Amino acid sequence: MQPLGLIHIYTGEGKGKTTAAVGLAIRCAGSGGRVVFCQFLKDNQSSELNILRQLPEVEIVQAEAVHGFYKNLNDEQRAAARQTAEQLLHRAIAAASDAGQPSARLLVLDEAVAAYNHQLLPCDVLLDFLRTKPQGLEVVLTGRAPAPELLALADYISEIRKVKHPFDRGIAARRGIEK
Repeated sequence: MQPLGLIHIYTGEGKGKTTAAVGLAIRCAGSGGRVVFCQFLKDNQSSELNILRQLPEVEIVQAEAVHGFYKNLNDEQRAAARQTAEQLLHRAIAAASDAGQPSARLLVLDEAVAAYNHQLLPCDVLLDFLRTKPQGLEVVLTGRAPAPELLALADYISEIRKVKHPFDRGIAARRGIEK
């Protein structure tokens, strides 16, 4: 019997949403499950990708181009970012559903919530996929302030609350700890 795959959302203002998703990816790969890990709105240089790339059970789906912080983009750059995110989503879904490989057990869509909120992803495509995903596929979405329609589809919603963070004192992200 195929295992039941559920939908997780890791959200909140605190540090650790991606870290939690990476931990689940490692747990899944450690049990022999195939993992597809996709990051939106990030520069593909996050340190967690280095270890994930070493695991044969994990496939990284990443963008060729990174467009920078959404709030700093002009209209032309936003259009390019939208095209990149849409292509990335389609590639991630295809990789998780690839009939030529063993079925993926876990699909991580890191920062998909932010990409969705900025309308970089085709909302209908993501929502339709979440409603009709393969039964055994676990899906994780991370990001702040998920839309009500995403929350309604989730089986798990974990909020990571910031109590105190060094960034508030002007301490930049440190390699190996925050990036």
